[in-house]
Formats: sequence, C-alpha cells, structure tokens
Amino acid sequence: MDSGFQDSRPRALSVSELNHQARHLLEASFMQVWVEGELSGFSRPSSGHWYFSLKDRKCQIRCAMFRGFNQRVREIPKEGDQVRIRGKVTLYENRGDFQIIVEHIEPAGLGALQQAFEELKRKLQQEGLFDTARKKPLPTTPRHIGVVTSPTGAAIHDILTVLARRCPAIPVTLYPTAVQGKPATADIVRAIDRAVRHGVADVLIIGRGGGSLEDLWCFNEEAVARAIAECPLPTVSAVGHEVDVTIADFVADLRAPTPSAAAEKISPDQNDWLRQLRERELRLASAASRALKRMQTRLEHLSVRLRDPRRELMDKAQRLDELDLRLGKAVARRLERDRVRVEHLGQRLAMQSPARQLSDSQANITLLADRLIRAMRETITRQRERLEHIGQTLHVVSPLATLGRGYAIVQQENGDIVRRAENLRPGEKITARVASGELEAKVISINSGSQ
Repeated sequence: MDSGFQDSRPRALSVSELNHQARHLLEASFMQVWVEGELSGFSRPSSGHWYFSLKDRKCQIRCAMFRGFNQRVREIPKEGDQVRIRGKVTLYENRGDFQIIVEHIEPAGLGALQQAFEELKRKLQQEGLFDTARKKPLPTTPRHIGVVTSPTGAAIHDILTVLARRCPAIPVTLYPTAVQGKPATADIVRAIDRAVRHGVADVLIIGRGGGSLEDLWCFNEEAVARAIAECPLPTVSAVGHEVDVTIADFVADLRAPTPSAAAEKISPDQNDWLRQLRERELRLASAASRALKRMQTRLEHLSVRLRDPRRELMDKAQRLDELDLRLGKAVARRLERDRVRVEHLGQRLAMQSPARQLSDSQANITLLADRLIRAMRETITRQRERLEHIGQTLHVVSPLATLGRGYAIVQQENGDIVRRAENLRPGEKITARVASGELEAKVISINSGSQ
C-alpha cells in the first residue's frame, strides 16, 4: 500500500473518553435532582454503601448511596418502598452505567423527617414548651457566655469572631459536642448539662452551621428540646441558616437565624460603650468644671469675710469677760433674792410653829372638856327628872297599884285571865295574884249574876 495514504475518517473516541465526557455532561446538566419511585434491588455490602434501583411503570435508574450519607437515615428502606431521593446525576465510567449518587432518601409524600418534625412540634406545643410566658429574659450584659457546638465547625468560629469585634472582654466557654448524626442527640444533652453544672455562664448559645434537614436533625430530637426547656440558663438557639427552622428554635428563650446573629444579639457593642463613656466623660468633666468654679467663687467670698484670728480671739476674750461680769452680778442678785425669800419663809414658819398650835389646841380642849362635863351633868339631871315623872305615871296606871288596894288577878290553869264567872267550872283550879304573892284555889260554886 502507498504509505502516503491518509485516513479521512473522523477520530474515534475511546470508550473511556466517551464515558468521561458523558459523565461531565450529565453532572453539568443536572446539579441536583429529586426523584420519586419504587425502591428495587436493594443491597448492603460489607462496605456499608447502599445500592438499589428506582423504577416506575416504564423505566428504572441505578442509584448508589455511600456510607457517609446513609448513616443519617433514621429508618433503613426496604424492597418495594415508595421513596423520594435527592442526589446528583452521574455516570459510572467503568461500566457506563447511568446512575444517581443519593445524598438523601425519605418516604414518598410528606417525608418521614418532616412528618416526625410536625408531630413533635404539635406535642411540645400542647405541653406549653413554646409558650412565651416561660421564656427567660436574656442578660443585658452577660458576664460569661457558654457555647454548645462542635469545636471544629464554622459556628464557633463565627461566634468568636463576632464577640471579638463587639465585646472581647466577655469570656466564652465552649462545651464541645457532635452536632450531626445519631450520637449527636445524647452528646448535646450532656453538653447542656455540663454547662449548667459548670456554673460560670449566664447565657447559653446552642447551635451549629447550615446543612440539610438530615444534618440538622439532632436539633429536632425530643431529648434535645426537653434539655433546652429544662435548662435554668437563658438559651439562644442558633441552628443553620436563616431559612432553617428546628424544634430547638421554638423551645429556646431566643431564636437567632445564624450563630453570628446569636453572638450579635447577646453581646453589647463595645463601640457603643466607648461612645457612651466618652459622652459621660464629657458630661463629668463639664460638671466638675462647674463645681470647681462654684467652689472657687464661694472660697473667694469666704476669704473676704474671714477675719484675723488674733483679732477674733481678742474679741472673744473681751466678750468672755463681759459675760463673766454679767454672770457674777446675776448670781449675786439671785442669791439676794433667795436670802430674802428664805427670811420671809422663816417668819411664816415661825407664825405657823407646831408648839404654838399645840398650846392653842390644848387650851381649846380644856375649854371644850369643861363645857362637855357641864352639858353631861345637865343632861343627866334632865333625864333623871323625866324618868321619875315617867315612873310616877307608870305607878298610877300599874296593875300592881290596883292590887295594892285589895284587888286580885284571877287566872285559869292555862294562864287566861278570868273576866267572867261563867267562863269557869266548879272544881276547876285557879290562881289569884295579889299584891304580895299568888294564891291557888278551887272553884266551889259559880254565881253568874250581875251586880
């Protein structure tokens, strides 16, 4: 053959080149897709990766979900499940298989994670964990800030950057924890407990940087929500980006859209402090200047009024001498008045001497005794005369006088006085009282005739 012959056919691509170009074309055309279908051919080799197909009535597509992504899945799917996946369209060059690299998988419809989110949200809301009344106020100027987050994540870097700019004087303590995956839930609860028991922070930031719903899911767990609700420290939830919403946001005392925003909300701005200090410094300097001027004016006024101390002492000494003289005269006058008053009282006391009063009383008693004796004698004489007169009168009317003239008083045995003869019976004993004794007799006969 002629060695100068040139092949006019187009250059053929190798299989590797074709698959490589096809992969780049697919990945450039489909940045990220959501696909729904029935799970089929599910396998879990020892590597931990998942391989399966998604199919509908007409077609199917191969899928691969590597271990770093499938560890976030709460429930392992099973053959025949209707699922939704999110991932990147690509080509497996070694076999030329068109496939999807899956980053997220959930049941079709609302989605298991979203459904669990809504159910827990309703439960905690009914319990009152979202109520405004139970929210604790944040300190105006915190003395110490605690941060519950990953020590290697962007959140702690953003928080420290903002605090260094706004108020670097506030100390910060990091309570490290995992913020992604199944172990993160218990880890966050323990970190909150450590912050409370440590007892230095007076406000607590709990959060992490942005991510998918699966990445942020530990902040939607009930255990984390209850740990935040029961935390005695004021809490700030700073999970993800501004559009991300978690259960922790509803339970915390304050929700910040990002970790940086959380640091902004709880820290005072040192520039504001410096501006206020400068304003107060100016006001203080102005007030001090006015006070000094007032004091200087008053000092000048007092210095004019101030007299020579020696002259002041001389005046005081002279005044003291005058007062001493006045005091001596006043004392002498007072003593003279007291002497005159004592003499007057002595005269009055002599006039009212007890000896004199006793002598006068003794004379008066003697006079009264004489008058009493005379009065008693006169009274006795009058009473004796009156008694004699009464005795004579009684003697005249006395039955004894009648008896002395020969009459007798006759009495029955029962003591009744006999006034009528017919009141007696023959043989009845009677007693007759005469002037000098009594006689006992017996009735012999009764003559009741009248005289």
